[in-house]
This record gives sequence, C-alpha cells and structure tokens, in this order.
Amino acid sequence: MSIQNIMVIGAGQMGSGIAQVCAMAGYDVILHDIKDEFVEKGIGTIQKNLNRQVEKGRMEEVEKEDILSRLTSSISLENASKADLVIEAIVENMDVKTQLFKMLDQFAPDHAILASNTSSLPITEIAAATARPEKVIGMHFMNPVPVMKLVEIIRGLQTADDVYETIEAVSKKLKKVPVEVNDFPGFISNRILMPMINEAIFAVYEGVATPEAVDEIMKLGMNHPMGPLTLADFIGLDTCLYIMETLQEGFGDDKYRPCPLLRKYVKAGWLGKKSGKGFYTYA
Repeated sequence: MSIQNIMVIGAGQMGSGIAQVCAMAGYDVILHDIKDEFVEKGIGTIQKNLNRQVEKGRMEEVEKEDILSRLTSSISLENASKADLVIEAIVENMDVKTQLFKMLDQFAPDHAILASNTSSLPITEIAAATARPEKVIGMHFMNPVPVMKLVEIIRGLQTADDVYETIEAVSKKLKKVPVEVNDFPGFISNRILMPMINEAIFAVYEGVATPEAVDEIMKLGMNHPMGPLTLADFIGLDTCLYIMETLQEGFGDDKYRPCPLLRKYVKAGWLGKKSGKGFYTYA
C-alpha cells in the first residue's frame, strides 16, 4: 500500500508530535481537531519544536519551512477523504473512539488504513465499529513523540498482514522502531509500566516512603531515567487511573486494582504536570 497523505486526529501533545514526525518524514499531513484554536495551538507547538532545532544548528531554516508547508489544518472530518492513513490521537475513551471510527469509516477512502494511538484500549473493539476491521490497527507512539523511538504496533483480531507491513514501513520512515504486539489490555508497554507506577503509589499511600524517596531509589538503584511518580505526573494521573481500570476490567484480576490514593488525587483534580500539581508541584 502506498501512503502519501496522513491525517492526524487530535492536535494535543501526542497528535501534534505525530503530525510533526510525519511531516518531517516527507508526508503531507492534515492536522485535525474540533476547533481552529486547538489546531493552531498544535501547529504552534510544532513550530516551536522546529525553531529549537534550527537554533541548535540541527536543521536549516529552509528545511523547517519545507516541513511546515506540508502541514494543513482541518476542523472537518470530511478531510479524511484525502487520506491514505488516518492516525487517531484523541481522549482515551472507548465510546468516543468508536464513534470517531464510525465517522472516519464513512469519510475515508476504501483503501485508507485507520490507526489508533490508544495506550490500552482493544483495537479489535475499535475495529468492530467500522466496515473495514482488516484495515484498523494500533500505532502506540511514546511521549514526547519527536524524541522517543518506539512505536508499539498492535494487531487487532482481523488486521490484515499487508496493513501491518505498511504500518511497519511507515514507522521506519518516521525513524521509529516498530515492535509488534497482539491485542490484549495494556499491550506490553502499559501492562508492565502501569502496575509498577501503581505499586509506587501504594508505597506512598502505605507510608513506606515519600514520592522523592521512591523516585530516587528507582533512578539510582534501577537506572531508570525518571522515577515512576515523576513519570506518572508527566503522563497524567487521570490517564494512569484509566489505564489501570482498563487492565482490571480486561483481565478481571485484582492485582490491577488502582491505588485509592491515585483515585483520591484524580478526584481532587491533582492530575500531575498538566494541572500544576500531582505527586509534585509545578510552576
């Protein structure tokens, strides 16, 4: 399958990062969101990232302008009619995602692949909302997208082999390392990472150690670049909670039970870095 035009749905932190790396790889990119201001903010983030590369001497000004020229704004899903590949990067909610995929199925051309950047939700269920389940796949990018090399590629039950091969090739063109995973709750990345974060939160909840102590032990003792509670704040505590709930529901196992302290912080609006407070306080 030939991929020339990519539509990215969601212009937030993940979506704008995905749009940036796609444009940098030479693809024509449509960046879509529900409001002009959201798309403008996403493109503004991309411009800042590219300006930083120019300032550091890693990119020429002409190259930056060439990348930006490949970006088009959208607030109409009908623009999916121009896409060979659609990558969804919206809120981590099954009802919202399936509704979106139903609409994309109507607007995207028959040959188009529909990919989800979901971090934990089943691709098979998302695919079932469409009339093309064989062309639906998971592309789980890591945050921040321009920096992190991994793309976790998740096959749904009906994902076709040629669709997987196309997405693997696209990932490599984006200068990412694709790793294939089958469709189980949390895939591999979050099935392993989130219970570790949850256990770190339990250690704080039970008074075993402070957040600072937990993070220092994992950084200095296990050579992690970032402590699990700093990472939780960076991801968003609401997202961590949602993934733990998805794991618990998907496997029916209480070992994935979210820590009560995590629920308490989310209810308080302490969501981490994006809200200014989580396990740490941010300016």
